[in-house]
Amino acid sequence: MIFGVILAGGTGSRMGNMEKPKQFLTVGNKPVIIYTIEKFYANSRFEKVIVLCPNQWINHTQNLVKKNFKNPDKIVVIEGGSTRNETIMNSIRYIEKEYTLDEDTIIVTHDAVRPFVTHRIIEENIDSAIKYGACDTVIPASDTIVEGKDHCFISNIPDRSIMYQGQTPQSFRAKRVKELYESLTEEQKSTLPDACKICVLKGEQVHLVEGEVFNIKITYPYDLRVAETLIKGE
Repeated sequence: MIFGVILAGGTGSRMGNMEKPKQFLTVGNKPVIIYTIEKFYANSRFEKVIVLCPNQWINHTQNLVKKNFKNPDKIVVIEGGSTRNETIMNSIRYIEKEYTLDEDTIIVTHDAVRPFVTHRIIEENIDSAIKYGACDTVIPASDTIVEGKDHCFISNIPDRSIMYQGQTPQSFRAKRVKELYESLTEEQKSTLPDACKICVLKGEQVHLVEGEVFNIKITYPYDLRVAETLIKGE
């Protein structure tokens, strides 16, 4: 079975003094999170779309789902974890409890604040996860990447032709990524930037799926203005 996993656990601290997390801010005429869920809801390959958010926002999210979707039963809202990867593990635990977790169970994990993901990207994530076991959505780095280990001086300038900027979705065989995560030390877990690093640390290959420049993550106030423009352009 294949599950969409929407990660909505962030508090939006980089957005500034906001009264609600950024995924619940309105862009156009809907909250950002609804645009994102719509992309997964429309894909018939998903058994369920699992939305994970802070406990205090569960009721609010459930109400948004009931208001915006004709078949809200396809979407379940549950509590996220203390970290991004613990949130993903919560989704896997839900699948394990309510369905079955086997070698063919696929999860497509996506930031709630990336509302412009396309059908093509989602489809390629599903197919790549089935074929390779894990995949990450990326775009080629358009700027020179500069490394500064001491935060003061350049220590290295990597070859840009092999550099990519990570996006989401990131997709996995759920049982395998759970096994890999549980085999990490607590120190290793504390340094993980995302779920793909779990696979990289354990020597597992992660396939690259081509993203889109407009598959932006709404992080700063400027991103909200860009999102408004993109939605008007749609």
